[in-house]
Amino acid sequence: MRNYRTDLVIEAPGVDAREGPAGLPGVSVSERRLSRDILVTTVAIEGEAGEAALGRPRGTYVTIESGLMKENEPEAHEEIMRALADELGRLHSLPEEAQVLVAGLGNRNVTPDALGPKVVARTLVTRHLGEAMPKGIAGRLRPVSAIAPGVMGQTGAETGEIIAGIAEKVKPDLIIAVDALAARRASRINATIQMSDTGISPGAGVGSRRMSIDEKTLGVPVIAVGVPTVVDAATLVGDTIDICLEQMISETERGSDFYKMLSELEREEKYGIIRKILDPYDKNMFVTPKEVDAVVERLAAIIGNAINIGIHKGITKDDIDRYSRDLAN
Repeated sequence: MRNYRTDLVIEAPGVDAREGPAGLPGVSVSERRLSRDILVTTVAIEGEAGEAALGRPRGTYVTIESGLMKENEPEAHEEIMRALADELGRLHSLPEEAQVLVAGLGNRNVTPDALGPKVVARTLVTRHLGEAMPKGIAGRLRPVSAIAPGVMGQTGAETGEIIAGIAEKVKPDLIIAVDALAARRASRINATIQMSDTGISPGAGVGSRRMSIDEKTLGVPVIAVGVPTVVDAATLVGDTIDICLEQMISETERGSDFYKMLSELEREEKYGIIRKILDPYDKNMFVTPKEVDAVVERLAAIIGNAINIGIHKGITKDDIDRYSRDLAN
């Protein structure tokens, strides 16, 4: 099994059918299609057996996949937004007066890492309004605060430390942390949204693990929402070589010495060779599509609106647009 860099549970061996056999102990996987283009996968990790099988904390991981996330398809985006809002409600049930803190992780100056701050910019922040809430809005929106704490290179502090300090003062009942992720497969870049009730370790997918942002460290339930915006360069090159080798094998005489050599070349061995070739840049070389600027804006709109609808019960996207104008006045 390759030591690929990925934050997506659905890409783990035993979960992704393309990576190995299914049926891991303590792990259940279910799929449902909302439409021909939108697939929702739920992975439940239960007990120590499930944690050992996947190397991830126990909990529920929900993934929505659709290539239309990358396209300018408003109708599909609204369907994905509603699905995300519904899944958010399933992951955590909040009392009517519960407070929510939305944390947008990442570097707003680096586009593939700017998803979190851009989602925060679309969040309906209401905690400060109190009795000053405009007419028609009071009673429909719960107290929500938001923060985009930046990255350690900008602040000199762990992102988790900043959020912990804010949570200590604000005392939210739930934290929603949004971050950019890394994927194993290029096809899932900017086309996948993962949500879990297990929290998040910022930078884990790109080999820069920081303080975990979860209930254990913060004392508050944490829902993590993320989109893979990059893929490890060595993984991408490895996939390309695999395709080339498969084509060569299909065109080589079966049983020949060359056929045996190609067939017996282990994937792990190929991956190791690629990483050695890419050294010393391997640990810092990630690839993102050239249209990432426009795509991240679309994804931020989908996730931001889904969070607003998911935590403010009884409002629609039209309400969000109207309330945003009212709150700005």
